[in-house]
Amino acid sequence: MPTLRNQILRKYFKAHYPNIDSATLKCRANSRFSFMAGDMNSGPKRTYQVVVAEGRKSAMEELTATTLDPTKKNAVVMGRKTWESIPLQFRPLPARLNVVLSRSGKVGDSIEENVVICESISSALESLAQPPYSQSIEKVFVIGGGQVLREALNAPRCDAIHITEIETSIDCDTFIPSIDFSSFQPWYSSQPFVENNVRFSFATYVRVRTSTVNPHACGNGEESSSDKFEVGSFTFLPKMIFERHDEHFYFGLVQEIISSGYKKHDEPGNCTLSKFDCEMRFNLCKSFPKGVSWEGVLPEFFRLISGTTNEKLADVIDAIKNNSDDKRIILSLQNLSDLTLEFSVANGELSLHTHQPFVDMFLSVPKNIASYALLKCTIAHVCGLIPSDLNLKIGEAHVRGTHIRPLQDQIHRLPTPFPILKINPNKTNIDTYVSADYELVGYDPHS
Repeated sequence: MPTLRNQILRKYFKAHYPNIDSATLKCRANSRFSFMAGDMNSGPKRTYQVVVAEGRKSAMEELTATTLDPTKKNAVVMGRKTWESIPLQFRPLPARLNVVLSRSGKVGDSIEENVVICESISSALESLAQPPYSQSIEKVFVIGGGQVLREALNAPRCDAIHITEIETSIDCDTFIPSIDFSSFQPWYSSQPFVENNVRFSFATYVRVRTSTVNPHACGNGEESSSDKFEVGSFTFLPKMIFERHDEHFYFGLVQEIISSGYKKHDEPGNCTLSKFDCEMRFNLCKSFPKGVSWEGVLPEFFRLISGTTNEKLADVIDAIKNNSDDKRIILSLQNLSDLTLEFSVANGELSLHTHQPFVDMFLSVPKNIASYALLKCTIAHVCGLIPSDLNLKIGEAHVRGTHIRPLQDQIHRLPTPFPILKINPNKTNIDTYVSADYELVGYDPHS
């Protein structure tokens, strides 16, 4: 049986290149580029993705240079000053078409091959939408400098923003706008890195809403609705980013159990597939893992924090607030399948590690993920911390035979951005929370 990775990539490839099987190759003399028909942009201008990356040049190079189609290249668009800041021995940036923006049409005494000069971002996007670039260029990345990023970030044709987020204040002389979170939602955020005592992480935000643009930009004489929710396919993302969506942790484990789990005949006529020692990890710094109806999560959450567990939960919150170095901040709930929750505090962030001896991947896990995430986010809010990792350890995870087909249907759905959880900022007592104190922004459940 094909692996989940191969299935996802096949669907990604088919969505990205619907005509790839019938495409023909056309080469132009005296050019380093190969052209492939079938991925032409339908509009008069190309869309693009912004890259604001610092700290690890190899990460930026992999992001902007890697293509799904080996006969194509990506284009990197930059201002003249950014071009001139690249050491001579490293320019043009290899394996990419370098598009340099210059009002004068000049960028020095000589122009290297694989370099195109354009007067503006608008003219660059127009050129890249026309042959031969419409056939030879797979993705377009805008990489700087400051003035170019101020114009490109949040603009209507910006599909995604890949950015290094630094967790400290640094004196700077160049600034870019803040991300418009009414139009963009988080797709992925890395674990923090530390270099020279500075913590930073890489994050990707994708456009989920259209922006209000002038009538000429729409092409039909009407303005786009700025409040129209347009979460659809996100196969425009680079493969390395598309695959990092946290939803793959759940579906990857489900696929692994279905493909190679050991069989148990626990009921007459029913076979259960199981896998021992399983783990899933979700990053809650920027988004909230969805998977089940939000209305179904809240009752489970309130059941989790009420009744006999209440005193234990109060002790945990007290320890997190007043003794965060304690290595045994543990909440054990024997009435919930011997569930154990262990909390950890570091760098102002709250992590939660859960352990259950056995669990049903179809009936229980999606609800558990959301319920434990909500618990951790609430406790982090009460304690003035940032919610980070949610790590779920499972002794034995199983899939019942009758659930294989619906789970396979779920696996083949392409992921969409997780929503953002907002908690009433005026409450800090966990005993006083009600459903109205929670809001999911950008919640787009699969149909």
